[in-house]
Amino acid sequence: MKTKSKLKTTLKNAVLILLGIFLAAIGLKGFLLSSHFIDGGVTGISMLLADITGIPISILIFVINIPFLILGYRRLGNVFALKSTLAIAGLSLCLAFIDFPDVTPDKLLTAVFGGMFIGVGIGLAIRSGAVLDGTEIAALLVSKKNQLLKVSDVILVLNVLVFSAAAFFLGIESALYSILTYMAASKMIDFILNGIEQYTGITVISAKSEIIRRVITQNMGRGVTIYQGKSGYGKDGQINDPRDIIFTVATRLEIPLLKQQILKIDPTAFIVQQSIDDTTGGLLKRKGLH
Repeated sequence: MKTKSKLKTTLKNAVLILLGIFLAAIGLKGFLLSSHFIDGGVTGISMLLADITGIPISILIFVINIPFLILGYRRLGNVFALKSTLAIAGLSLCLAFIDFPDVTPDKLLTAVFGGMFIGVGIGLAIRSGAVLDGTEIAALLVSKKNQLLKVSDVILVLNVLVFSAAAFFLGIESALYSILTYMAASKMIDFILNGIEQYTGITVISAKSEIIRRVITQNMGRGVTIYQGKSGYGKDGQINDPRDIIFTVATRLEIPLLKQQILKIDPTAFIVQQSIDDTTGGLLKRKGLH
């Protein structure tokens, strides 16, 4: 049974990676390359060098990613490195041997939709445990060594350098359209990884926690976690009565209604919201509102 499930997962990941490769190739050859627009990261560096030197991008994408793949093998494991190597090699072969017609001459449409296709392709690959661009590997490793830098900070610094070079070699207009391409790609990656139902964690501290718990679980169909706490130091410097603290997870579309229900029960309730990148398991799908 486990073998069958593992095989099913492997086949699913392989299909998603192949689809990701194809979509990324459409974004590159069907939109961006003919207009001299670039993306960010290693892909952007490869596109810029291809435009300057005339070396085929299919070669540059694979060669420039090699150091990052080696780092990924050493730090993130051989399975990840193998899948990423095959994915990037597949993208290189797709760019080398498959012809895609130019979809549109319109610069704005080219920048936006080229970025969207690339973003969807990269997002599908990441969801399947691989990457089509080694930038994420480098950013992750740098952020682990330097706690002051987040992954997003490292990627931002790298892309500032890439787009500055694009402005110098390709011109200001191409660089600006390239930034638009990168923004479209980033949004699509976020959408593929997090989905439309981005989750938000809600922590509620209230003297009426039991009533609030019943409303969340019974009326809204959400699971909750209860843990005990004390309401901190008051004006008199003493710890007040112990009380239950409620934690639940909801989609951003449900947050306004959830807060409205909580404040209706206890207008003085203390509510803390925090964004959540991903969730697994638990009672996440609502049963319906009453």
